[in-house]
Amino acid sequence: MTPRVRAATLMNFAEVCRQAGENPVAILRAAGLDPRALTLPDIRVEAVRVVEALELAAARSGCETIGLRMAESRRLSDFGALSLLITHQPTLREVLETLARYRTLLNETLAITVETTDRTVVVREDLLISRAGGARQSYELAIGVMVRVFRALLGPRWRPLSVNFTHAAPSDLSVHRRMFGEEVRFGSDFNGVICDEADLDRRNPAADPALAAYARGFVDALPNATRRALADEVRKAVQLLLPTGSATLPRVAESIGASPRTLQRRLERQGVDFRQLVDEVRADLALRFVAEESCSLTRVSQLLGYSQSGAFTRWFKARFGLAPSAWRRRSQTTQADDGEALGETRP
Repeated sequence: MTPRVRAATLMNFAEVCRQAGENPVAILRAAGLDPRALTLPDIRVEAVRVVEALELAAARSGCETIGLRMAESRRLSDFGALSLLITHQPTLREVLETLARYRTLLNETLAITVETTDRTVVVREDLLISRAGGARQSYELAIGVMVRVFRALLGPRWRPLSVNFTHAAPSDLSVHRRMFGEEVRFGSDFNGVICDEADLDRRNPAADPALAAYARGFVDALPNATRRALADEVRKAVQLLLPTGSATLPRVAESIGASPRTLQRRLERQGVDFRQLVDEVRADLALRFVAEESCSLTRVSQLLGYSQSGAFTRWFKARFGLAPSAWRRRSQTTQADDGEALGETRP
């Protein structure tokens, strides 16, 4: 099944595009999206097409902060049916749990993970989607929206300890600093934010348990509100465990609350091979990381669970027909050529 998102993901896209001197309708069509997505926020559209539209807008306009500019004016009400439920959660921790539980209503490709370390919390956001050219704008949009959610509950002056991106820094950091403050880190090992653990448990004075219960009942009645395909949950676990070299059947099973034998049996019933699934996730991440010039190939091999760069190179060449270094050079040349072509056909 093709992963989909609410068209509301594109909210503010038209405004930001026009400010950057581009035609939003032309860009949506070039990305294979119906322009009605700009006016019908609840229709479902292909996630990869949205990623493509954002990257295309950035390439055509030369604006490196399309996604972040879209995030600047987002509000809780933009979450549609989930807005009331989110607004009346007692703490930010419950908000994050709510977003994770009902993610299929918002974005089937977005995985949110909370990791606690020495009184600080790492909130990671991962897009379970494959795109050789990367998804820089979509990650900046997603993390920008998350910071807006934090501030909606913790106050407009709240600042994270750091905001982290795996991609390289833009030439101009002014929008990032306006949005996040000074602690923005690029070339990081993950996409997400680091904050004080106490922030997650600070009470929300606006929370109303009665309204939260009402909203939950309404949301639970929506079609596929909590549907989660087993294969998607396994992919998420594999993606999180790969950098530690522990994306094994026993560890993945433990992370989703099943025994290895039960997980294996459930996957087999759905016609899914665990090793093949791990290889697919590794391939998706490899294309993403290798495309990031700021990430050394040695670091890429580590992020994919290889202790030796040679083993990673052999696997990559067998999977894609080129060594990682050759694939990176070809990718950079292709992107440069695409940029020139887009400039020639610019409306």
